Amino acid sequence: MAEPGPPTAAPSELPPAASGPARSADEIALELTKFIAVATGYGRSSQSGTGFSAKPAARSAEEHADALLELFERCRRAVKKES
Repeated sequence: MAEPGPPTAAPSELPPAASGPARSADEIALELTKFIAVATGYGRSSQSGTGFSAKPAARSAEEHADALLELFERCRRAVKKES
């Protein structure tokens, strides 16, 4: 016959420190920015050789960085709006 162990707390009853560190709005916005950039292929530097492209001219590195910063700012505003 097995002896019952100590009772375990339900996840909602755990103290905040046990559920992981709190993340700031900027960290969440950065994760959202990375997700959008990867999911949409925004970070790709090469273009397809076949077919037609919506943007025939490649962006410079500075334009690309500016666009990523603008995307991050938009994500920050969206995260702060939800808070």
